[in-house]
Amino acid sequence: MDRHGSPINRLTHPYLLAGLVPAVFFLLFYFYPLAGICVKSFTADGRIDFSFPDQILFSGRMGKIIWFTFWQAGVSTLLTLTAALPCAFVFSHYRFRGKRVIKTLASIPFVLPAVVVAAAFQACFGRPGIFGVTIDQPLVLIFMAHVFYNFSVMLRIISGFWATLRGQVAEAAAMLGAGPARAFYHVTLPLLMPAVWAASALVFIFCFSSFGIILILGGPSFSTIEAEIYRQAAHLFNLPVASFLSLIQICFTLVLMGVYTRFTKRAARFVPAVGHHNLRRAGTWWEKSMVAAVVAFIVVLCVMPLAALAVKSLSHGGRFSIVFYKALFQNVSDSVFYIPPFHAIKYSLLFAGAALVIAVVTGVCAALFIRHCEARFHKGWTAFFDPVFMLPLSTSAVTLGFGIIITLDKPPLNLRTSIFLIPIAHALVGFPFVVRAILPVLRAVPDQIPDAAAMLGASPLKVFRHIDLPLMSRALAAGAIFAFTISLGEFGATIFTARPETPTIPVAIYRFLGQPGAMNYGQAMAISTLLMGVSTIGYVLIENFRKDNTEGF
Repeated sequence: MDRHGSPINRLTHPYLLAGLVPAVFFLLFYFYPLAGICVKSFTADGRIDFSFPDQILFSGRMGKIIWFTFWQAGVSTLLTLTAALPCAFVFSHYRFRGKRVIKTLASIPFVLPAVVVAAAFQACFGRPGIFGVTIDQPLVLIFMAHVFYNFSVMLRIISGFWATLRGQVAEAAAMLGAGPARAFYHVTLPLLMPAVWAASALVFIFCFSSFGIILILGGPSFSTIEAEIYRQAAHLFNLPVASFLSLIQICFTLVLMGVYTRFTKRAARFVPAVGHHNLRRAGTWWEKSMVAAVVAFIVVLCVMPLAALAVKSLSHGGRFSIVFYKALFQNVSDSVFYIPPFHAIKYSLLFAGAALVIAVVTGVCAALFIRHCEARFHKGWTAFFDPVFMLPLSTSAVTLGFGIIITLDKPPLNLRTSIFLIPIAHALVGFPFVVRAILPVLRAVPDQIPDAAAMLGASPLKVFRHIDLPLMSRALAAGAIFAFTISLGEFGATIFTARPETPTIPVAIYRFLGQPGAMNYGQAMAISTLLMGVSTIGYVLIENFRKDNTEGF
């Protein structure tokens, strides 16, 4: 029986079976590797051994690494909030020409791969600085890169929530005789704080699990938990210590995700039932100056590092040149062991295509399963499976990659040397975005439509092909592009799973930046610029597919 008391129709069973696809995928490639990390943390040579946790918990160096991980994430979050809050005020209060373009520009850094962001800041502020400014402090570059990377997250969450509050709150406070300043401090700010805390918690998680930026800009002097996991596993081959660090990382991240979820729910309780209040144009010179200052700040913040990256890739010996781009397709070292960067581009495209297929198939099956469980059974099923399928978002890619290589190395799942391991890891990262893109569209379809089609004799396959698929096609395209783009730029899991002869673009960038010589550096800039362009195009396409009817956003 379904939740309405009627028998389960013949549409239900295929969708329940579809749920087995993401369930098996998760059991094999998510939960099994994480379980392997837990076991490896307390075993050595097949026996229980608690000495490895002691090496971490009572180590002064490890304590400093854990403290620095929290400290840099906290400072980065505070700096991002300081930069985003004034911009969120302008975006939630005013309508101005080019607003959508500026918001898109502010969002591009977040979709860029971390290695591209790190390369951009090296190009912008390294020696010699492209704009005449050189920063020799790695920690300063890390903070700047984190603000650049996470600014749009803070801006979108806070400005979107602030816009829903502004109209009713301002009118109610004015009727009670409160001035603008008093209304802000006593009414608006308390209501806004849950959204501020939610955005801050999410940015803190991103900075806490930052890997590529720390690894490239920080070097050996600044190590976080993620960077130390890679060092212990790849350089020292101390897998038990790396496993216990991964376990610590998982626990901290789950707690932080719980904090984020709690503040998100608190913020949702204060969202008015009506839509966004109509925004107004800046009238006074002060308002116009404020809008102009915000636009200029976003343009400088988002354009300057990316422009420096492109300029460095086209500059050789102080002159315009495409020599670095040509070198991407040549064996400049004349070595039989050298792998041209073009091969990294080729493998990245192949892996991204395979990851797209895996993420789309599993994501569509998961979304259909959740939607039909929600429609025909109790919503408790959705309350369980929906967050379970989002778990990869709360698990760092480094932890996923490390867990995969230490568990999938024995029969019957001996995939450690398999070329399919990379797209599987990439699909695991991109899968939640496909689900999040499709599920809202499926939920908007009334239950009566597929039921009516079934009553008219349509098979489940026909219902899916003629009803579900056309309705979710735009969302599916957005999710597929997102999965493809994420795969192209994925670095944390790839650095563990990629074989030397099958590098990806981010791995090639990391290798080039770690080698001396102007040609290596120039090729890193060139291939980073190409990846930046592909990621930007992917994001613009996703924005075009999204159905965003919010005025001014």
